[in-house]
Amino acid sequence: MATRRTKKPVSPVALVGAGPHDPGLLTVLAVETLAAADVVVADPDVPSAVIESLSAEVLKIGDLDAPKPVRDAEAATAAVVSRARAGEKVVRLYASDPWLTRIGAADAQSLAKAKIPYRVVPGVSTSAAVATYAGVAPGSPVTFASTSGVFSSSGSVNSGSPFGGSEPVGPLTPPPFGTSRLGVGARPMSGLGGGPLGVGGGFGAPLGLGAPTGFGGLGVPSTPGDVDWGALAGAPGTLIVTASPAEIGKVATALVEHGRPGDTPVAVTVDGTTTDQRTVASTLDRIEADAAPMLNATATPPSEVVISIGQVVGSRPKLSWWETRALFGWTVLVPRTKEQAAILSDSLRAHGASPLEVPTIAVEPPRTAAPMERAITGLVSGRYQWVAFTSVNAVKAVQEKVEERSLDARAFAGVKVAAIGEATADALRAFGIRPDLIPSGQQSSEGLLEDWPEFDESLDLLDRVLLPRADIATDTLVAGVKDRGWQVDEVTAYRTVRAAPPPAPIREALKGGRVDAVVFTSSSTVRNLVGIAGKPHETTVIAVIGPATAATAQELGLRVDVQAAEASVPALVTALADFAAEHREELGKVGPLAARLPKPRRGSRR
Repeated sequence: MATRRTKKPVSPVALVGAGPHDPGLLTVLAVETLAAADVVVADPDVPSAVIESLSAEVLKIGDLDAPKPVRDAEAATAAVVSRARAGEKVVRLYASDPWLTRIGAADAQSLAKAKIPYRVVPGVSTSAAVATYAGVAPGSPVTFASTSGVFSSSGSVNSGSPFGGSEPVGPLTPPPFGTSRLGVGARPMSGLGGGPLGVGGGFGAPLGLGAPTGFGGLGVPSTPGDVDWGALAGAPGTLIVTASPAEIGKVATALVEHGRPGDTPVAVTVDGTTTDQRTVASTLDRIEADAAPMLNATATPPSEVVISIGQVVGSRPKLSWWETRALFGWTVLVPRTKEQAAILSDSLRAHGASPLEVPTIAVEPPRTAAPMERAITGLVSGRYQWVAFTSVNAVKAVQEKVEERSLDARAFAGVKVAAIGEATADALRAFGIRPDLIPSGQQSSEGLLEDWPEFDESLDLLDRVLLPRADIATDTLVAGVKDRGWQVDEVTAYRTVRAAPPPAPIREALKGGRVDAVVFTSSSTVRNLVGIAGKPHETTVIAVIGPATAATAQELGLRVDVQAAEASVPALVTALADFAAEHREELGKVGPLAARLPKPRRGSRR
């Protein structure tokens, strides 16, 4: 009897909205869906921070250098269908929301035609989020519009640019995306998740923006670019328009010509929800000229702007919260490895800064492997009562050696484990080890010694401690543990060497004063950064984590502007933010740093 082959079941394709540029605005369901995916087919303008966090295979539209290039939206749809039929969990990832673009609707139609089930995970609307981040509270009623269509909470209408362009305008339909994804006369689809008028019904007839029977609420105008500006100009409440920078004046003119007063308050925002966000407030009759300096301020012009129109814009000075953070607009150089910089960079972003991570230290294996091999043998044979880890690199070095012997975290059975810093503790947990001791106070050798127990013959079966660490580590921890009655086996788990110089543009920015601040977390980061990139410009703010780091900076001729109250990353970032806020108040500055802070000459640079 012949064996019957069974096909792998088809998983529903998830059409997921990535929301705006701030990756923190991903919904919980979107995060869970992406985490479970086998493959993600992403729009070209999905934030890179979202893409980099994915563990699944990523096919990015327009990335022609990829092993499996996906040239355009049609190829993306084909890839989604084929991978879903192969039984893989597929996510089609859109910027903003799947239903706010004709491409999302067309993909759903293609999946239905292929008899592949799908589900939709809405994303935060870019226009609504950008207005919020710009300090504009639209209130109700509010109308969201686009030069490639008009949409509201009921759905969306997409068309070509109303100003004569042949390509739709907007982040979801740039080249190589075409205009034929959901053409004029396309019929609504019923079926999976649909209602009598298609998924979610339709929208648009009240404003003359298309038939009310569009797919997923997407009515298709009978004529490309047919937007009823009279209806928009007369719409009550706030109007928020997404457009290309070149269309700011055209949008304003169209609204004024159709009845909106020329003195209506308006705000234009570029790079919304990012640390590069900028907003200019004006009126409809002046906004084109007033926004021009902002648009021309960067070498790469923005591809999209969000225009907020209405009386609520007048309250923006009181409601602006994103652009008024202490470090907003600052570029802060973080001279650490990328993994080590994560906590520090996240803290800086929370205060509005743009971290520029520059590795100053490269990690390499010890010159001689024998001492580490002996240490691991002692560990698995029960030689040690304690193992103390002072860094993530030490954890990784020991984990690698343990796994080389086909062992795992169970090799630490019966051994107590100490860790300095939450990052080190997290690395241990990822390995399967829960630390027994983390300093309750300062996360340093001194902090660990404050909590380190005295050796007690009646309680401790062994008196020996293993300390795997860097080749350049100080003797503070070793001496302190010995003073408490323990025997210490210190072993070089890894070597730290000076990293290669950063790219020329970074070196030039540092020396030319285009870096607002540098934060140093150790003496070695000071020495290494100066060694590989040179001294920062005299207008650059120098912030250090403690007195030892400050002394090293001063020895190298750097003027220290900020020193943390205690040796911790949160204290360092808080001190820098307080410094920035204090100087902004003195200079009467609000929002992004308009000019370099005047530097008091407390010492010369050697």
